[in-house]
Amino acid sequence: MPVRRLLFLLLPLLASVLFFPACRKKPAAQALPPPTFPGEKWKRKEPAELGMAPAPLASLATLVGGNGFVVRRGYLVHSWGDPGTGRYVASALKPVLSSLLMLAVQEGKLPSVDAMVADFEPRLRELNNGKDAGITWRHLASQTSGYGLSEPPGAAFAYNDPAIALYYDTLTQGVFKDTGSSLLASRLGRPLGFQDEYNYQAYGPTGPDGKLRISARDFCRFGLLILNHGTWAGKEIIRPDLVTLMTTSTLPPDLPRAAETETALIAGQRSIGGGRNDCSIGPGYYTFNWWRNTPGPRKHRQFPALPEDTLLASGLWGRRVLWVIPSLELVLAWNESEISDHRESPYHDDTKMNEAARLIRASIPDGKKEK
Repeated sequence: MPVRRLLFLLLPLLASVLFFPACRKKPAAQALPPPTFPGEKWKRKEPAELGMAPAPLASLATLVGGNGFVVRRGYLVHSWGDPGTGRYVASALKPVLSSLLMLAVQEGKLPSVDAMVADFEPRLRELNNGKDAGITWRHLASQTSGYGLSEPPGAAFAYNDPAIALYYDTLTQGVFKDTGSSLLASRLGRPLGFQDEYNYQAYGPTGPDGKLRISARDFCRFGLLILNHGTWAGKEIIRPDLVTLMTTSTLPPDLPRAAETETALIAGQRSIGGGRNDCSIGPGYYTFNWWRNTPGPRKHRQFPALPEDTLLASGLWGRRVLWVIPSLELVLAWNESEISDHRESPYHDDTKMNEAARLIRASIPDGKKEK
C-alpha cells in the first residue's frame, strides 16, 4: 500500500486520540493509603494523600478554634492549637462510660445491658415506693431511667446528670470494684496507646470523680476504635456486636420528654454536671450516650450535610466533641471551642455546629469510601 494512502487512513484515528479526550484512556483514580492504626505516635499524611481538601480543614480550624485533631484511615491529616494536652471534655465522657458498660458485659460482670442496677445499688428498690427498682443499665445509658423524676423507667427521655453520676459510681465501684481512672487505663488507655494525660479526675485528686480529662489526639484513638467496630490493630478490644448495640440502639423518635416533676433521689446523690432534664432533643438521635445523625421527631437529621452513620460525643453542646463517621473513614475531635449550639442544630441549619459539619463534609470532595 502506498505510504500516502496509509497516512490518509491513519489520520482520522490520530485526530480522535489527540483532539477528543473522551477517546483517551482515563487515568486510574489515585489509590488511598491502606488503613492503619497509630503506634507510639500517629502517622501523618498530607490531606491530598487521603483524598481530602486542605482548604475546608483550614476553615474548620478557624471556625472551631481551641484545639483539634483530624484523622482519616488512621492517619493524622490536620491538627490545630494544642491537641496533645489533656482537657476536661464534659458530657463527651458519656460514650466512654458506655464503652466500659459494654466491657462489663463482655467480661461477664453483667449478664446484659438490661440487668437491674438495683442488684448493685439496692437502695433503688425502696426509693419512691419501688418505682426506681426497675432501672436497668440500658435506661441509664439511654437517659430514660426516670431517676429523680415522676416517670417510670423507660417511659420518657430526660438528659439527667444525677442519673449519669449514679451510672458512673455504680458501674465503677459496684460492678468493677475499681476507680474510673484505673478502668480507663487498663481497658482503653494502655491497649490503645494513649499518649497524653488522661483520667477521670479532671480537676485533680481532690476534685469530683467521673470528670474525664483526655487530649483531642487520644480521644481520636478511642474514636478510631469505635470506627473499627471495637478492633485495634487486629486485636478485639470490645466485641463488635456490643459496639453495634451501643451505636445503633437509637431511641424512638416519638418517645416523650419527661415532665418537670421531680421525685426523691438516693440520699447524698451527686450530679456530674447539670440537672435532671436539661435538653429538649434526644429521641430519634440518642443511643447509649452517643448522638446519631438519624432522622428525629420531625424527620430531620441533626447534621444534614453529614452521612446518617455519623456518631457524635458532645460536651457542653459543641465545645468539646468527638466525631466518628464510618462511611467516610473519618475521626476528629476538638476541645476548648466557642461552639455551643449543638442542641439547636436539628432545627436550625445556620448553627455553628452545622457549619462545622458542612466543612467536614467538604473536606472529602468525592465523599466516597475507598475500598
